[in-house]
Amino acid sequence: MAAAASSMMTTTILAAILISLAGVATTADAKFRAMQWTPAHATFYGDETASETMGGACGYGDLYASGYGTDTAALSTTLFRDGYGCGTCYQLRCVGTSSCYRGSPVITVTATNLCPPNWSIPSDAGGWCNPPRSHFDLAKPAFMKMADWHAGIVPVMYRRVPCVRSGGVRFSLQGNGYWLLVYVMNVAGAGDVGDMWVSGGGQGWMRMSHNWGASYQAFAQLGGRELSFKVTSYTTGETILAAGVAPASWCVGLTYQARVNFR
Repeated sequence: MAAAASSMMTTTILAAILISLAGVATTADAKFRAMQWTPAHATFYGDETASETMGGACGYGDLYASGYGTDTAALSTTLFRDGYGCGTCYQLRCVGTSSCYRGSPVITVTATNLCPPNWSIPSDAGGWCNPPRSHFDLAKPAFMKMADWHAGIVPVMYRRVPCVRSGGVRFSLQGNGYWLLVYVMNVAGAGDVGDMWVSGGGQGWMRMSHNWGASYQAFAQLGGRELSFKVTSYTTGETILAAGVAPASWCVGLTYQARVNFR
């Protein structure tokens, strides 16, 4: 009996270890990694102050206040993916033209805006953001880190890379007593958000719908309740739990930072 009990205990321990290892493998597989280099083109908009790049289709508002600064890009429709491309990070280097700086320096930018298509112009003659082109319309300070801005447009090689962020995911709250609108910012790892849930005061999870850009909404009375969020990456499918992010006294117009982030 002792031998049988010992054998059963060993089997149970091994099973627990296997389950644990399986969980670790799943987590590791979800970690976003840099993709391969691909050709595209890049332009710029605005001036050296990058004042025209503030706001944008992702809804991040003041890009200095939200932590993105001037190393940002407006993506063509193909890369923007109806807003699911918001927050993604790319490395670019200028290639194949005398306008490129010596050594082809690599820059890293975050997607914060949409470069809309111009259907009145052919995609090879000015309609650079028309599908199916992959194109980057950079903030001018970012463009100037890799090429002479007088060129206007330059060929580049680009690759999507993990986003490196300081601190946890940030949730900027808008809406009213019956509608909660949340802008999700400072997302690390793949940088994007594909799904989101909210729980008010320990109640059950309510799935939020995608509004536009990097915002998600819930039609519910959540005022006076502590808010928790579950956020799923669009690219990796990994989900993180941001528990107790906003206190019961939360207010619209404020941004609350979680203690967790993607890797």
